[in-house]
Amino acid sequence: MKCEIKLSFLERLILDMYGLLMRCLQPLLRRKLQSRGELEPGYLQHVPQRFGVYDTPVLSPGCVWVHAVSLGETRAAGLLIDALRQRLPFMRLLLTHSTATGMAQGLGLLKVGDIQAWLPWDTPQATRLFLQHHRPHFGILMETEIWPVLVNTCQQQCVPLFLVNARLNAQSLRSAQRWSWLARPAYRGLSGVLAQSKADADRFNAMGATVNGVLGNLKFDVQAQPHDQVRALLWREQWIHQGLPRPVVMLASTREGEEALWLDALAANPERLAVFQALGILWLLVPRHPQRCDDVYAQVRERGWSIFKRSALPEGGQAWPPVASHAQVWLGDSLGEMPLYFYAADMALLGGSFVSLGGQNLIEAAAFGCPIVMGPHTYNFAEASEQAQAVGAAKRVTDMDGALNQVLVWINDRAALASARQAGLDMVMNSRGAADHYAQTLLSLVSDHESQLGACKENT
Repeated sequence: MKCEIKLSFLERLILDMYGLLMRCLQPLLRRKLQSRGELEPGYLQHVPQRFGVYDTPVLSPGCVWVHAVSLGETRAAGLLIDALRQRLPFMRLLLTHSTATGMAQGLGLLKVGDIQAWLPWDTPQATRLFLQHHRPHFGILMETEIWPVLVNTCQQQCVPLFLVNARLNAQSLRSAQRWSWLARPAYRGLSGVLAQSKADADRFNAMGATVNGVLGNLKFDVQAQPHDQVRALLWREQWIHQGLPRPVVMLASTREGEEALWLDALAANPERLAVFQALGILWLLVPRHPQRCDDVYAQVRERGWSIFKRSALPEGGQAWPPVASHAQVWLGDSLGEMPLYFYAADMALLGGSFVSLGGQNLIEAAAFGCPIVMGPHTYNFAEASEQAQAVGAAKRVTDMDGALNQVLVWINDRAALASARQAGLDMVMNSRGAADHYAQTLLSLVSDHESQLGACKENT
């Protein structure tokens, strides 16, 4: 392995200009963090780390660095970290994030001696200080996160850097190709890529990356959560309509604009709405970004729906207020409870798929026995969505109106709903094992690099 790949004069010039631009944009980043912190206080914690200033303890040289941008990547990282710990029982973990939700989720992955930090802004100085402070043995970027200066600095510091559970959809490939003078050296500079699918691997190859294997999707290794199953049953016992359990339809990880599409589609068909109301359907609405919850709550109330926030639910066995049992809509404004929500729901409408945002992760829904209705936009999880549709765990519709029609079909055909639920469980069970494959392959690649890395460090 070379310490640093050769860059053409133009590539070096563009990288230097990019680094200068990122440095000039730092004041805007500070303002953005301040603004986001008003809604999510986590963004105001340890702000100097964003600029390469760390007060965390210095781990002994040789820690394993894993970067998981946000919530979904952190959940996937947890599966890989567990597999790595089985092979490296004395492993010290450096876990970095870019979002407050990722940081909060990552807390549960830490053990004594581990460190959690923000990944710095992508400038030469900040990334150099980050690596000099933490001194990782190697780095793992989860799924999609590529930063040109970070990759280049890892090369200069002789830190092998791998992209794991990697995915690159066609839209992202086109974007990378438009910025090829900047993107190609970044992809080329990775020590290796372990891709989710053959299609992903082909796209990475097209950008000059070194693809070392196609190992599937880590998220299929998600484990059942018995405690959440029990809690979900207790919730359903409280959700009663005319003495009978209520059907529960989840809107999972909705993105901006999808709540309005749902409310509009309900109002546009009074006959169907009357059926839903007669059945006493509970709509379990879980926005993807927690900072949107207050706006979503106000939007639903303005349309005349009764709504209850999950965060207002009494804990410790206290009796539920009547509104918690009888509200038409529940707002899932808690963090880290997606398994509980999926267990509690009869079916889920997949967020991000009814607007052109590529869809959210549907594997978790299938793993927890929740059939999926997805819109036309699922390019972020193209292979998993196609697989789910093929085995009958998911139904694809063209718009929100079609989604509500499918809800009615499944409510009236409980056998078909049960079949879809089992198909999802079987799909996930048959696709398990990726975490072990990723950990084994990754450590083998690191081992192959070690002798060359030692020679590289002697020359720096």
